[in-house]
Amino acid sequence: MTDSKLPRGNCLLLAAIALLGATPAAAQTCEAMAKLTLPHATITLAESVSAAAWPAAVTGRAESSHPPFCRVAATLKPSSDSDIKVEVWMPAADWNGDFQAVGNGGWSGAINYNAMASALLKGYATSSTDTGHTGSSASFALEHPEKLIDFAYRSEHEMTTLAKAVIGAFYGDAPRFSYWNGCSAGGKQALKEAQRYPGDFDGIVAGSPAGNWTGRAAQAIWVAQAVHKDEASYIPPEKYPAIHRAVLKACDRLDGVEDGVLENPSRCSFDPVVLECKGADGPECLTHPQAEAARKIYAWSTNPRTKQKLYPGLAPGSELGWGTWGGAKPLSIALDYFRYVVFANPNWDFHTLNFDQDMETIEKLDRDRLNATDPNLKPFFVRGGKLIQYHGWSDPQISPGNSVEYYTSVVKEMGGAAKVEDSYRLFMVPGMAHCGGGDGTSTFDMMAAMQHWVEDKHPPDHIDASRVRDGKVDRTRPLCPYPQTAVYKGKGSTDDAANFACRP
Repeated sequence: MTDSKLPRGNCLLLAAIALLGATPAAAQTCEAMAKLTLPHATITLAESVSAAAWPAAVTGRAESSHPPFCRVAATLKPSSDSDIKVEVWMPAADWNGDFQAVGNGGWSGAINYNAMASALLKGYATSSTDTGHTGSSASFALEHPEKLIDFAYRSEHEMTTLAKAVIGAFYGDAPRFSYWNGCSAGGKQALKEAQRYPGDFDGIVAGSPAGNWTGRAAQAIWVAQAVHKDEASYIPPEKYPAIHRAVLKACDRLDGVEDGVLENPSRCSFDPVVLECKGADGPECLTHPQAEAARKIYAWSTNPRTKQKLYPGLAPGSELGWGTWGGAKPLSIALDYFRYVVFANPNWDFHTLNFDQDMETIEKLDRDRLNATDPNLKPFFVRGGKLIQYHGWSDPQISPGNSVEYYTSVVKEMGGAAKVEDSYRLFMVPGMAHCGGGDGTSTFDMMAAMQHWVEDKHPPDHIDASRVRDGKVDRTRPLCPYPQTAVYKGKGSTDDAANFACRP
C-alpha cells in the first residue's frame, strides 16, 4: 500500500513522525508533542503527569495514584465556526498497545475525564472531546449549523484522527487496535462511527445508544403530552412502585423464575387498566386519566393521521424510572432539540408538537445528521470491524425497543442473522436502567469481551454479569446475544449464573 492510499489517520501519523525526526521504532518525549503540526489543529498542552495525583478534572476516584502518563490537549477547527477541544492521554509505561476513545452523554460539551481515567488504568491510550461546545444544553446549535455538525459526528472523527497521530508520534508506532466505548449519546456516537467512518475503529461498544435521536426526542414529548394533558393525567412519583409491583405480578413468572426482573419484557402484555381505582383515589391505584397516560408511556408514538409507528415506548419493568420522561417537566434533552434545532425558538411550548405535520419536517431537517440509524454496516464489517451493542430492558430514558429495532434493521439489510453474527451482537440486559443500575445484573465488562473478540477472534456467546448491592455481589447471570435469553436449567440457585443457559 502506497502512502497516497493510506487512511487519513495513518497519513497524519507518518507526517507527525517525520516532523519530529522519529523512526517508527523511536518514541518521543511528552513535551515534544507540543511541536506537532497537524491539519486545523493547535496543540495547547503537552505535559508529563506524575503518579502523585489525578488531574483536578477527574472526580470520584478512590485510587490515590495512577500510572504516569503524557497528557496532550488540542483545539481543532475543521470549519470556520468550529472550536473542538480534545485531550489524549498516553501511559508513560506499560501501554497495552491499544487506543480507546470514550464517548459523551446528552448534549454534553465537556471532555469525559472520568471515562478516560478508567481506560488509562487498564493500559489504554485514550481520548475524549467536548464535541465542539461547552455546557449541557443545545443552545450552542442556535444559528450555528457547523457546530451542530461538530456535535453530531465531526468532532468524534476529527478527535480520532488526531489521537492516532499523537499516539503514533509519542510511541513511534501506531496503536495495534483502536476501540470506541460509549453509552447513551456515546452509544449514538459509536453507531455513527461505524456507519459514517468505518475505518476509524476495529471494535466499537455502543451502550444504550440514542441512535434515533429525533425519534427519542419526539417520544419524550409524546409522553410529556400524555401525562400533562391536564392535571388529572399526571402520575405522581409515589405511584410508580405500585405500577411496578403490578407489572411483576403479571409477568415476572413468564421467564420461569420469579426474581423481581423481567428477562424479556416484550413478552409482557400488562395493561395499566387493572390498577384503575375502584373507589377513591389512593397510592395503590390509578385514576382513569392516569391509567390512560400510563398506556401512552408503554405505547409507540404514532402519526394520528396515517397511524404509522414512530418510536417504541418504554418497556414493562421501567416504572421506577418514569420520572425521567413522565416527571413534572419534559426531558430537557428532548426540549432542547425542538427549541434550538427544529423550531429555533427557546420559548417553544411542548404542547404544540404535532405528530402528523411536524414529524415529516423533523426527518427532512435531520438528513442523517444527528440520527445514527443507517443499517448498512457492510463497509465496517468488510474491513473486520466488530460491534457490541447493549441496552437495559428497564431503561427509562432511551427506549430499549429502539436497540432491537436497529439490530433488526441491520439483519434485514445484511441478508439475515447469519450474515451479521460474526461482526455484530446485541445484548439486552434484564432489569438494567439507563447505562447501569436497576434491579438486574448491570455490572459487566463489555470492553474486555470486545478486546477478546477483536484480538483473540473469540466472539462473545455470553457476557458474565453480576448485581452488586451494598458493595457485595448477590446475583450473577449470563447476558445472552439477542434474540437469545438466559433460561433457568431448573436446578440450583437462581442467583447463580451457572444454573442458566442462553437459548432461543
